[in-house]
Amino acid sequence: MAQSSPTIYHYLDIGRLGRGEVVKLFLKDAGIEFTEVRYAYDDTWPQSSQKLQDQGITRTGQVPALEYKGHILTQHIPILRYLARDLNRYDGETNWEKYLVDAVADIYIDWRSEWVSNLMNKSDTYKEEHAPKYYKLIAKYYADTEGPYLLGDKITYVDFAVYQSIDNDRRTGTLVAELPQVLVRLQEAMEKRENVAEYIKESK
Repeated sequence: MAQSSPTIYHYLDIGRLGRGEVVKLFLKDAGIEFTEVRYAYDDTWPQSSQKLQDQGITRTGQVPALEYKGHILTQHIPILRYLARDLNRYDGETNWEKYLVDAVADIYIDWRSEWVSNLMNKSDTYKEEHAPKYYKLIAKYYADTEGPYLLGDKITYVDFAVYQSIDNDRRTGTLVAELPQVLVRLQEAMEKRENVAEYIKESK
């Protein structure tokens, strides 16, 4: 019997700040074994990016990219959605639950755009306006259940993204002074998950 194709994860060598870290946390939590290929984010990256395009690993020239079961997946949130559907886990069960998960994912995507812009051109506007608005809005969704996850005690792919946003803001010194309690519970729950906790310990 032919062996299934290996899972290969392509991303930048930029530590815990990248959007690809969300995918990596998910893979770790799901127990999916993978080989990681990291690329230096320096003056060699344009050449690496072109090579990845030539190889068909990414059409946009950007990463993360995931080789998974004979397919190549790109864009971190669509990757998470695909994996959740393939595993039949990490997503809502009803149409309403799926809507909530996708809606919060879209809010996260908007946050990430602002966060990246601030990294490239630092200003007080992000910390004083954008970040507080984001956490206040996200907290409203998480407050609809007893938590700790968006859908209560059932973790979904968006919980990894929201957790990563908290971690990224903490690392860049742009986290709100008082994180809403529902998001504190999410953070604590994520960091207690066995595979996530092990990864965090290894990668600090």
